[in-house]
Amino acid sequence: MPKTTAHRLDQYPQGWWRYFPALDSLRKYDSAAARADLLAGLSVAAVAVPQAVAYALVAGVPPEYGLYTAIVMTAIGAFFASSRQLINGPTNAISIAVLSATAMIPLAAKFNAVLVLALLIGSLQVMIALARIGDLTRYISHSVVVGFTAGASVLLIMDQLKNLLGLRYKGDAHEPFVIRFWHTMTEGGAVDPATLTIGLASMALLLGLRWAKRRLGWRLFPELLVTVISISLLSWLWQQGSVALVGQIPAKLPSFHVPHVDLALARELAPAALAIGTLGLLEAIAMSKSIANAANQRLDLNQTCLSEGLANLGAGLFNGIPGSGSITRSAINVQAGARTQWSGIFSAAAVALIRDALIVLLFADLAEFIPKAGLAGILIVTGFRLIDPKALRYHLRASKFDAGIVLATAFSAVFISIEFCVLIGVFLSFLLAVPRAGRMLLSEFTTTSEQLVTERLPGDTACGRILIFGLEGEMFFSSATALEGHFQTIERRLTPGTRVLVLRLKRARNPDAVCLHLLNDFVRRVEHEGVEVILCGVNDDLFAMMQRTGSDLLKAEVFREQKVRFTSTMMAVKRAYEIIGDDRCEHCPRHHE
Repeated sequence: MPKTTAHRLDQYPQGWWRYFPALDSLRKYDSAAARADLLAGLSVAAVAVPQAVAYALVAGVPPEYGLYTAIVMTAIGAFFASSRQLINGPTNAISIAVLSATAMIPLAAKFNAVLVLALLIGSLQVMIALARIGDLTRYISHSVVVGFTAGASVLLIMDQLKNLLGLRYKGDAHEPFVIRFWHTMTEGGAVDPATLTIGLASMALLLGLRWAKRRLGWRLFPELLVTVISISLLSWLWQQGSVALVGQIPAKLPSFHVPHVDLALARELAPAALAIGTLGLLEAIAMSKSIANAANQRLDLNQTCLSEGLANLGAGLFNGIPGSGSITRSAINVQAGARTQWSGIFSAAAVALIRDALIVLLFADLAEFIPKAGLAGILIVTGFRLIDPKALRYHLRASKFDAGIVLATAFSAVFISIEFCVLIGVFLSFLLAVPRAGRMLLSEFTTTSEQLVTERLPGDTACGRILIFGLEGEMFFSSATALEGHFQTIERRLTPGTRVLVLRLKRARNPDAVCLHLLNDFVRRVEHEGVEVILCGVNDDLFAMMQRTGSDLLKAEVFREQKVRFTSTMMAVKRAYEIIGDDRCEHCPRHHE
């Protein structure tokens, strides 16, 4: 591609074009970019078809609805996405969460509930985008995603074992997943040899094809599609009655359909929608950032949230399931040389064409012979690949904070519920992050004979008349305990000879009512002991809060923050020496001035 065209495509959309990034790319398009996007879209579609079928079954709905999602959600997501190579659609983790969220809903109403869930998720994500709080990664630890992925992978493997072994599903829908899994494993009947053979064959074929793909350097070889076709042919030729099949897949495109939404169902699904919507955004943002860093792209994360929300709304209105940015398909899109968002739109169109070709032309009646055990084998291999030992080790060793979130999120995914585990992880992120963000540091300063204010070292002699302390950190409610401790430390340093306390607040940020009240009480106590308090480095936010609240602090001497280093502090120290006059201690560096 000519460098001028590549440079134009890399330019960030301006004005209203940034809300329609795909149209902005089209303004700068040429035949070379179109060819690259078309080839990338075809490569992605070859992977998307078998994944969509498998992930629909994971979510507990017929396979065609996964294909509808790979068409509608991928096209809408690409049209509005800020990232030029992100591919949306059904994903492994989201499908597991959807299965868990709708497990207690009767079978007859389940698909309608899945559509309502997609609408709720989409609405939440659009509201996040409109509120301009799109960069959720600033507020939620990545350890939540690592723990969720590990837990979801274990759940996926456990859930697909029944299809791999040919067991009957047992257990009540209202029981936890682990209990239902135990009932299925112990009461689901004997292992069916034919089903197990099909499943193991699909796993062996997939692993073998991936080995050959790496060995031969065929980066875009569609091993998933080849595995599904081969296992379906084997099932068709063998035709063992005990092997459960996917069944007939209707050869039609997705159609517009408004699901029935009632308030009781919406209330029941709201917590799951919050968890899945948050998780979906975390996945999409993390993937978009990874792509952007590699390609030196500029991202609008609020636009990313908007594209995810509109894509899920589209899935809910066109018989699809909730989804998010796909790690696998996005990576293939990048590797295939995609240049713009149109690769995703080409992929969606190609999924529709490949789907019809497989069902109508290639398979004819063969599509209904896709064995569930074959898809189970593919999903189990995928589940093991999703577990990243390197990332797990890194987060478990990094800190107790990260290790706690990973373990709690993964444990709750398996033993409580997959959607609830996200809420647990997010809650722990805030619970553990707020105290860390609320740390405040206390430093003591001293003056030198050169009339400089420097940090006092342990061996420096303390002044008996003037004490100078500085506070640094976020001055909000979470730091209240630390702030009280620092005030007690200062009060213990006061002696009968102390005349002035200089308190430097230049590095005290984001004050709130709680800490302002503590500061006010501290100053009142110190002045009650006969020590004059001078506040210096008082920034505009803190001073404005003092004025709004009518704080007693305004009665103390206040030196506002200056735009020159140490100016307000030096002014405060000068004023302190004016107050004590000639009453200086014997160790004072200015004693002989």
